[in-house]
Amino acid sequence: MKALVLDAHGDLDQLKVVTDKPVPQAAPDGVVIRVRASSFNYHDVFTVRGMPGIKVPLPVVIGLDMAGEIVAVGGDVEGWKAGDRVLVNPLNRDKGLMGEMLDGGMAQYCAVSAAQLIALPDAVSFDDASALPVAYGTAHRMLITHNTVKAGDRVLILGASGGVGTASLLLAKQLGAEVIACAGSDEKLEQLKALGADHVVNYRTTDFSKWAIGTYGKPQRRTHEGGVDVVVNFTGGDTWVPSLKCLKRGGTLLVCGATAGHDPKEDLRYIWSFELKVIGSNSFYDDNLRALLTQIEKGELKPAIDRAVPLEQAAEGLRLIRDREVLGKVVVNP
Repeated sequence: MKALVLDAHGDLDQLKVVTDKPVPQAAPDGVVIRVRASSFNYHDVFTVRGMPGIKVPLPVVIGLDMAGEIVAVGGDVEGWKAGDRVLVNPLNRDKGLMGEMLDGGMAQYCAVSAAQLIALPDAVSFDDASALPVAYGTAHRMLITHNTVKAGDRVLILGASGGVGTASLLLAKQLGAEVIACAGSDEKLEQLKALGADHVVNYRTTDFSKWAIGTYGKPQRRTHEGGVDVVVNFTGGDTWVPSLKCLKRGGTLLVCGATAGHDPKEDLRYIWSFELKVIGSNSFYDDNLRALLTQIEKGELKPAIDRAVPLEQAAEGLRLIRDREVLGKVVVNP
């Protein structure tokens, strides 16, 4: 079968499309799916580069998110059969993440545990389903499961053009929030407006924190009025303290990652002075994915997919993610 294989950590040139990888066999408690769609996340960039403290068993087929149809079923599996359409939760509870500790979705076929399967409604396309797990599942848990955003809230989203960013934008709008989307180009800002953002800020030319304070009023120690209610920050780095500065008294800083650095400068004065809440959100669960599938099935949600490419162009698709040249997700059709 064809597969996108990482042989060694480094740059994207370490990714190779091979044509002679053996088709996997179903374990007794697992299935083999024919992968119809798999989508990239920034996590795949980290996997290619290598991450301190995480030993990836190389070579490995990358790709966490995938959807497809079952072609083979293990002898101990009940409730699933060949032909069933499925979405895969990329976390194998015993062995780790698909596309990192196990071969992932950037291949024509993939072996997964039956415990990772979620039934895919006929009304949901493989492409839309494959966009969900890491980005939309994380955003759903962060905003909805943790009940952090309500109607009327001012929600500022950093990195709004990426997978988690666009997911957060769409879900925050569903909840009735006023959304400020921050991105690094005017073209992306126009696209984010079209996606539903109420306000857009180019963080390369404008200090987003000063913009928020100038627009909504400087947060005061004795008022809950000035500033924004929620900042979604999965970038970290030098955006951390400015995020604290533009939150109103009692405001909430949501964090589910740190693409620009996990060890930022801190300023505790803002946290105690304005009684801020910092809420972490890690990963997602099946109930998040099922809820998202139901929303798509009902026509309430349409994942933001920038483009779909064949496996031969997958490395270029990941480059676009790395260099932040897309709006939303890049899907690969193996």
